[in-house]
Amino acid sequence: MGIRKAQIEDQARLSELLEQLGYPGTAAFINEKIARMTSSPDEALLVYEIEGEVQALISLHFIPQIALPGDFARISYFVVDDRFRGQGVGREMLAYGTQLARQRQCDRFEVHSHARRSGAHRFYIREGFEESPKYLIKGLAREEKR
Repeated sequence: MGIRKAQIEDQARLSELLEQLGYPGTAAFINEKIARMTSSPDEALLVYEIEGEVQALISLHFIPQIALPGDFARISYFVVDDRFRGQGVGREMLAYGTQLARQRQCDRFEVHSHARRSGAHRFYIREGFEESPKYLIKGLAREEKR
């Protein structure tokens, strides 16, 4: 039981967890994503195993800031299997990610969490995150179709 780096062999289980998060159909490209993320020094793709099976994942990105002394860490995907939520797995993974961020001289941690994820919002607020209400996004695929 515990946290470790994700591996290509985890691909099927990671796809299942991402589907729980609302992202179906990742099996077609997840191997390439896992390979890219696990080979990058600026990213961490971590899983949590219970009894030999992956039950959670978190992907972290460490981003340098030119105008500020500290860098920041960003969570892009974070999911704990439905069966294991509320048992401390998420808190343990977040604490581990926070430790990695501090080792990387990050002074901030950010996460984008869709408005519909109210349970996740409660978790992040309990863990010390504060809401930052403005988030803008530009879809590049849509721009090409114009």
